[in-house]
Amino acid sequence: MLLVSPMKKLFIAALASTILALPAQAMDSALRAGLMKLDPQTRLEQRCDAEVLDRITHDDHKFKADRVVAYAFATPEMGTDAIRSPGAAFRSKGQWYRLKFKCQTAPDHMEILNLRYRIGDEIPETDWSKYNLYN
Repeated sequence: MLLVSPMKKLFIAALASTILALPAQAMDSALRAGLMKLDPQTRLEQRCDAEVLDRITHDDHKFKADRVVAYAFATPEMGTDAIRSPGAAFRSKGQWYRLKFKCQTAPDHMEILNLRYRIGDEIPETDWSKYNLYN
């Protein structure tokens, strides 16, 4: 697992919130510049996390996905331009659900070339602390 400084975590969290507030197509130049300041692996993770949340919300209107934890149940497999997360979770309307996704980006990790995901079962609240999930 990649260790990240507290300051960088705050920057990433703020950036992720901004990313999630805009549709993927509406990414402005300031946001793009912010993402480009991240190291390539973090940028890949952030772009793919944001894209999967956006797609879940737009593909199935019963969900309003606002958070993803790519490593909840298993460590994601990182490639040069791709991430495979077989043990992810996402939050929607205060409830957590299992998630699997594969995401491939362009070499700069800004453009999503391919994304496939599958939503799994709802995760009981009694299990949230075990997997570092929160409300």
